[in-house]
Amino acid sequence: MTQQHSKPDGLSPDTGIVTTAASEENIFIEEEAGFHKSLGARQLQMIAIGGAIGTGLFLGAGGRLAQAGPSLLIIYAFCGVFAYLILRALGELVVHRPSSGSFVSYAREFFGEKAAFVSGWMYWVNWATTSIVDVTAIAIYVKWFGQYSAFIQSIPQWTIALLALVIVVGMNLISVKVFGEMEFWFALIKVGALVIFLVLGVIFVIFGTPTGDPRGFTLIFDNGGMFPNGILPALVIMQGVVFAYAGIELVGTTSGETKDARKVIPKAINTVIVRIAVFYVGSVLLLVLLLPYTAYSAGESPFVTFFSHIGIDAAAPIMELVVLTAALSSLNAGMYSTGRILHSMSMAGSAPKFAQKISPQGVPYGGILLTAIVTLMGVVLNMFVPEQAFEIVLNLASIGIISGWATITLAHLRYYQLAKQGLYRRPKFRMPGAPYTNYATLAFLLLVIVLIGLDYPTGTYTLASMLIVIPLLVIGWYACRSEVKRIATERIGFTGAFPVVASRPMADELAEAEGGEAPEVTIAREVHEANIASGNPNPLDSDNDGDKH
Repeated sequence: MTQQHSKPDGLSPDTGIVTTAASEENIFIEEEAGFHKSLGARQLQMIAIGGAIGTGLFLGAGGRLAQAGPSLLIIYAFCGVFAYLILRALGELVVHRPSSGSFVSYAREFFGEKAAFVSGWMYWVNWATTSIVDVTAIAIYVKWFGQYSAFIQSIPQWTIALLALVIVVGMNLISVKVFGEMEFWFALIKVGALVIFLVLGVIFVIFGTPTGDPRGFTLIFDNGGMFPNGILPALVIMQGVVFAYAGIELVGTTSGETKDARKVIPKAINTVIVRIAVFYVGSVLLLVLLLPYTAYSAGESPFVTFFSHIGIDAAAPIMELVVLTAALSSLNAGMYSTGRILHSMSMAGSAPKFAQKISPQGVPYGGILLTAIVTLMGVVLNMFVPEQAFEIVLNLASIGIISGWATITLAHLRYYQLAKQGLYRRPKFRMPGAPYTNYATLAFLLLVIVLIGLDYPTGTYTLASMLIVIPLLVIGWYACRSEVKRIATERIGFTGAFPVVASRPMADELAEAEGGEAPEVTIAREVHEANIASGNPNPLDSDNDGDKH
């Protein structure tokens, strides 16, 4: 079936991708209309760092240390390897075709509209619930300063959460350049604080703390070893560690608004594994070498716990401001990401039309405001159950993250398979070890889902909630299916190897202009014929409503 296709515009030397007037530069081009390429290399580098460092480390690590002890650093390292592989898979897809729709757009390209619908809404659930976690974390951090101010102490936690939401949404509505600058400085503050802690931590481990308390590996051996509470608690916290890495995929969303994305993004991604090793594993190692794991607790940053314990009272409020910055950064990134994802889905007919709205500054304010409305639920949670708000939504956010990461892995796997058939040419920047690393990553994500279910009662109830989510997705799909089909049939140009409907007149014009059938049309036709011949035209979309020519 496979044959070589002549491409009139030649081969891209940077990416190894065949380019034509109708190839990857024009796939779903309507999704990118109105966006401005305002993000530069400096901003993207820090966004990549900031995406990997958030409230999961600054706040969540305290409770996980108390639950699993020093084994947390092993879990961080283990999960970090797969987080990096997922990021490499996304990076290869981004080099193939930068898109503000990120992996949702890739799901549409390689699996069809239904897959894009499911992955898009599940990812939106991730960030919508994460934003609730973030406003809760912000409120907790601000309330910490109540020990210094009676005024702050008197402010209800829900009021602080609401104020934080209004400020961050306002920032996102200005322009993508403002978002990039804010994320740059947020990330710089987070990285700077961690570097200072790492330097001071090493000094304290070597020379001792001001209080003269025991330090070093003796704190691990004298308090139950690496697994003081057994192996099961260490495995159960894996779901929370996955949540800590949420946000690394943000670089995919920024690709549609980044200058020279194909050159800049690979450089940013390649440094992530080092950051994970240094900032996550290094920080947790120092924390357990400086204090017994029993000294840490949920609801308080472990860094604040450490500095307060050794009597450096001035460092505690400074670190609290840093973790407050981390939460603001995460909330800011969530609003940015959901705005772009909802816009991409809306342009395909699978999200409310209001999400298509873009300001003259290139801000998809429709999607941002829709997410902000849902985040108000977090304010309500803080009003009635402030103590449980963080944990209630944590597991639900993890489900959304797993769904998004699985979509990235599957989309890349399909891309790899099509490239093996000669229908795509992979760029030089590739996911290492594919397809075996794809299978290993999918197995890892399945393991995390099982572990969530074992975390009774919260995790068990989280999985049980899918009995509500899945029917809602089915109802939502059938409600918008006719609109998705209408838009698909009116779409202009090539839509990738999977036969998502494109305008036939446009394909005919390309064929006539190029002296025959357009190469991309040939690719789509051949892939579709091969799928039909195999008796499985689309394993993830069996009825193919709106997806076939």
